[in-house]
Amino acid sequence: MTIDSFCEEDTKALAMMTAKEAKKGDIICLDGDLGAGKTVFAKGFAEGLGIREPITSPTFNILKEYKDGRLPLYHFDVYRIEDPDEMYAIGFEDYFYGDGICLIEWSELIEELIPEDAIRVKIRRVPEEGDDYRSIDFD
Repeated sequence: MTIDSFCEEDTKALAMMTAKEAKKGDIICLDGDLGAGKTVFAKGFAEGLGIREPITSPTFNILKEYKDGRLPLYHFDVYRIEDPDEMYAIGFEDYFYGDGICLIEWSELIEELIPEDAIRVKIRRVPEEGDDYRSIDFD
């Protein structure tokens, strides 16, 4: 399924709706180029879970935990992971198979660790449609 987003607010609203349907154990993979809108999606998703903390990309931390929503949110940004085996050092399996929801930016970098039933969200800019337009594909 492909959804058109004409502005950040559209992307956040879509993410909020996705969060309302999310359940314990879901793994949501967010992929797209730099600046495509992965963190915008993450902000909307967190809001949809009822998380009130400010959401930022955990690029330098790899993982940020938010526990004040309907379900815990484990927000990964694996952009700086050079080898998927580095994920074992942070105990990724405890999060992937835990009590919350995992949202993973740049998941294609750790593809071999992602379960088959993960929800995949690909966000693409389409410059000919305008600077704010995004095409968002769900698999």
